Amino acid sequence: MNLTDTLDTPAHAALFAPGRRAACLGAVALISLLAFESIAVAAAMPAVAAALDGLPLYALAFGATLATSVLGMTAAGQLCDRRGPYRASLAGLAAFLAGLLLAGFAPDMALLVAGRALQGLGSGVLGVALYVGVAQVVPAPLHPKLFAMFAGAWVVPGLVGPALASLLVQAWGWRAVFLAVAAIVPLAAGLMLPALKRAGGGSGGPLQWGAMRWALLASGGALALHAASQQPAARAAGLFGLGLLAALVAARQLLPAGTLRAARGLPSVVLLRGLIAAAFASAEAFLPLLLTQQFGWSLTQAGVALSAGAVTWSLGSAVQARLHGEAARRRLLPAGFALAAAGLAVLMTPVAWAAAPSWLVLLGWVGVGLGIGLSFPMLSVQLLKLSAPDSQGRNTSALQLSDALVSSAALALAGLLFDPATRQVLPVLLLAFGLAAAAAALSPRVWRAA
Repeated sequence: MNLTDTLDTPAHAALFAPGRRAACLGAVALISLLAFESIAVAAAMPAVAAALDGLPLYALAFGATLATSVLGMTAAGQLCDRRGPYRASLAGLAAFLAGLLLAGFAPDMALLVAGRALQGLGSGVLGVALYVGVAQVVPAPLHPKLFAMFAGAWVVPGLVGPALASLLVQAWGWRAVFLAVAAIVPLAAGLMLPALKRAGGGSGGPLQWGAMRWALLASGGALALHAASQQPAARAAGLFGLGLLAALVAARQLLPAGTLRAARGLPSVVLLRGLIAAAFASAEAFLPLLLTQQFGWSLTQAGVALSAGAVTWSLGSAVQARLHGEAARRRLLPAGFALAAAGLAVLMTPVAWAAAPSWLVLLGWVGVGLGIGLSFPMLSVQLLKLSAPDSQGRNTSALQLSDALVSSAALALAGLLFDPATRQVLPVLLLAFGLAAAAAALSPRVWRAA
């Protein structure tokens, strides 16, 4: 029976068939809430820092979340494989909700940073548990559609998150950004958790927490990398080098053997996820600055450009979900990475050549979104294909750890390359292009040798 036949059977015809409808709806709702929290807090943080007189801790409010998410991802791999995704989801929800409440009621910036650290821990656990748990509820032939749906769950928050956060701050104050999400989390969890509990999972073996010491090292490395871009040039290089060394040492222990040398199969899947995520993150962080400062676009116009990339990301995810057979995926995965690299090249044209029209930036970003939308979900599908049932949690954790660690390094390097005096972003865009081009060149290695 081929993949098309399997998808055509009534039992596997839809993601929202009875028995998995609530799990899928709840997972999409939770991913949307995680996305909204990330996007809305970024938009509201200037108001938070002003209200709490917390500008000295501004960068740490973001860095702490990223650092603790590395701990959460590592812990989730153990919990999913040994205790099942249901228990892992409970732990992640508890930490995420506690972090939202602590941040929402924080009387000062230090406690808000502590709340953000708890949010990072919980979102790190949930990011792994959701993928593993719902993938166990949904049949394997529907995994491409499932991960396309997960990618699509970021689109609406990406479109409305900044505006909605601004409205919440104006109407009820900055605390509403945290507390509104906290009020909805239990509703989404109530849809998803019963299905995960029925699905079971987990080997029942004892938890082995030796990897957590490496996760602590990776977390410290991520925090140092994030802090490097906030330091004067004399100290930034040293801090960046220290953070990068810590992250590399930890990555050798936490990621599948051969990841750093792009070994065929699973190691390359994990590496490519980090490369393409870092390419997107480093370009996205500086795109609004480029459009507003160099080309004179308004903040609203720059926001529309970012939203256009989110829409084409969702479109690319939908296209890959309709593919049937591995041969089509072998062709489209490299094409997706190549399209992302080409989009970055188009985007750079008016930056490097003043005579080129600025709308090429928008055209290029649309191509970047489409290319990543094609490739991102296919990496998740391929990872599950290459993972034994009792290692899906660990491998999904590695996939997201790669995303976090490589993105941290790329963003820190982008901060070092960017010169605030000249506001020149071309070196940053060249970095993003190089990462996407490397992913395109290495993409055939995600399939094992015949």
